[in-house]
Amino acid sequence: MLICAVFPAWRAVGLAVLLATSSLALADALPSPEQIKHGEYLARAADCIACHSVPHSNKPFAGGYGIASPLGTIYSSNITPSVNGGIGDYTLADFDNALRKGIRKDGAHLYPAMPYTSYAKMTSDDVAALYAYLMHGVAPVDGAARKTRLPFPFNIRLSMAMWNGLFLDPKPLETDSAKSAEWNRGRYLVDALEHCSACHTPRNVFMAEKQGAAFAGGQLGAWYAPNITSDAASGIGGWSDAELMQYLKSGHVPRKAAAAGPMAEAVSNSLSYLTDTDLQAIATYLKTINPVRDGNDIKPAFAWGSPANDDATLRGTSGVTQSSKPTSAAELFSANCASCHQTTGSGTSDGAYPSLSNNTTLGHANASNLIAAILYGVDRPLPDGRHAFMPGFGPNSLVNPLSDTDIAALANYTLRQFGNAAVQVTAGDVTTARKGGEPPLLAKVPKILPIVLVVIALLLVLAIWRGMRRRRLRVIRATPAPHAS
Repeated sequence: MLICAVFPAWRAVGLAVLLATSSLALADALPSPEQIKHGEYLARAADCIACHSVPHSNKPFAGGYGIASPLGTIYSSNITPSVNGGIGDYTLADFDNALRKGIRKDGAHLYPAMPYTSYAKMTSDDVAALYAYLMHGVAPVDGAARKTRLPFPFNIRLSMAMWNGLFLDPKPLETDSAKSAEWNRGRYLVDALEHCSACHTPRNVFMAEKQGAAFAGGQLGAWYAPNITSDAASGIGGWSDAELMQYLKSGHVPRKAAAAGPMAEAVSNSLSYLTDTDLQAIATYLKTINPVRDGNDIKPAFAWGSPANDDATLRGTSGVTQSSKPTSAAELFSANCASCHQTTGSGTSDGAYPSLSNNTTLGHANASNLIAAILYGVDRPLPDGRHAFMPGFGPNSLVNPLSDTDIAALANYTLRQFGNAAVQVTAGDVTTARKGGEPPLLAKVPKILPIVLVVIALLLVLAIWRGMRRRRLRVIRATPAPHAS
């Protein structure tokens, strides 16, 4: 400081050195284009955009998307680099805590609808790359997303600390040296980035993934994420690697399956963007997952059914259209389904409308996806620029809303004609699906909590009364009787 004060020239040199040093430090802090690009790929693989963007809002990653959970609607947060509402003031450590530990910058706990239990397995380098992309590759959107307001007691976020202690494994995946690099990459994609187990594993009473039943299939509200273990009958053991890759890339494999619901979203937003090398790695890993067999499965879901046609039975009648009121299940199918799936249920040759026979939706013992597809339809873009579309026949139908009884009759008709005829759908099943699926026991807590609290209070009062009574009796017994004078 003295030298700079005495010699102005030295002051100028010192300022120049300071500016150069600051520029170098700033350059070191900024991520490289390659890291940002890698982070963008990771964001696709982790399917961040699906939950953190409201469809058709043109505000990617701005949050506000309502995730329907059994405990109530959970709204996703704004993860753009906006300081006003987003994560613009998050350090890498803050971001890592949220992503892998489920703890926000303000210390509040996230709900595991954000699959941090899977992201905990990510490497630190990938976390840094994802952070770099969100901070430098995403446009900031000001304004906080809609707040989540779950009913008591689920609105107490601190309770998630205990949940994490029980069910969160904070250790990243370690490479298995006994396996190939392709297998290890597939496990990393499936278990960490794509968080497949979050949907495909059944949940216990505390809504955590069941140990010992990984990838054995899980209920997602009205939809069902099927068994994807290596079992030949209940899982994907009967699929070839090429078929698995095609399904992950396009959501459709002729005579096997067509994606709908949450899986269709995963294909459209995430899986279709992966490289063929990564898709092959996923297929390789999936084929080695320990098989889990449902004793009711005697053959693979895709092996059920064959083309059938009883349209001739309708000939000579007054005619069936969507505007008329069909009186039989066959008429329901003719009026609402045959124009796309053909009277034989064989679909179209170009695959735009899939076959109903040899279709996992109609072959699973769990008919949830068949009911949900009829209720809510299918609407997803395809990698080749086309669009997979099927209108829903539920309450928001643009064509012909059907009653629960009619949907049950239509589902049973298609099962009998083209799928697993042993599966039966009731109107009650459709009613449940229309409400979002059967709520788990934990979701019923708010309804029964007042009763539980009243019972506990009464038991507490009774215990206090009995305790006071015992004390009075002890005092009476301990008090000597008065002697007569």
